[in-house]
Amino acid sequence: MFDNLVASKVTDKKPFGSMVMSVAIQAALVYGAVVATKGAAETIREIIQDTTMVFLEPPKPDAPPEAPPPEAIVAANPPPKGFQLVVAISEIPTEIPPVDLTQKFNPDDFTGKGVEGGIAAGVIGGTGPVIEGEVFLAAELEDRPRLISIEEPRYPPVLASAGISGRVVFDFVVDTMGRINVGTIDVVSSTNKAFEKPAIDALRTALFSPGRVQGNPVQVLVRQAISFTQ
Repeated sequence: MFDNLVASKVTDKKPFGSMVMSVAIQAALVYGAVVATKGAAETIREIIQDTTMVFLEPPKPDAPPEAPPPEAIVAANPPPKGFQLVVAISEIPTEIPPVDLTQKFNPDDFTGKGVEGGIAAGVIGGTGPVIEGEVFLAAELEDRPRLISIEEPRYPPVLASAGISGRVVFDFVVDTMGRINVGTIDVVSSTNKAFEKPAIDALRTALFSPGRVQGNPVQVLVRQAISFTQ
């Protein structure tokens, strides 16, 4: 009845050999990829295993430059080699004076040998001037400072009305003009704090004859007492 048959499904059959070849090629590609990946992984693992971690200390800051040594001061004209004079006390104290631990005493300066006014560590023939700014002790002087004038210290009214007397002892430096260097005033002892300020105010007005070494005025450390009595 029908001259032609219509096929419901057309099957294109390939040769068996081609299929085997295709499978083999694909397997080879997969194997190559696996081998390549494994080789890369082994290389990375070897690099990691062969890597040694080294922790470096941070650089140390540069040390500050050392201060240059102070320049040596050598007197071109040193003081003479000689001795100091012992100054006689004009006023005999009625009580034991406080001990001043800051004072220096060198018995070699009082041997009577050499030039009067010199020192044991001096140089024979030296006539050097006094070093500017140096502060001397009374025992080192030819002429000690002497108080010329001072204003009467104000007696604290409360202490005056109570009949309380007192005393304040000071250390200070008298300059070459005979004036007190106010910044050096130091209270050594005081019987009552209320006496200290009026005593200091009085010291600001004080005038001394300057101390001298080899005839030159010098700065001198002085200990002075101010008494408050009725």
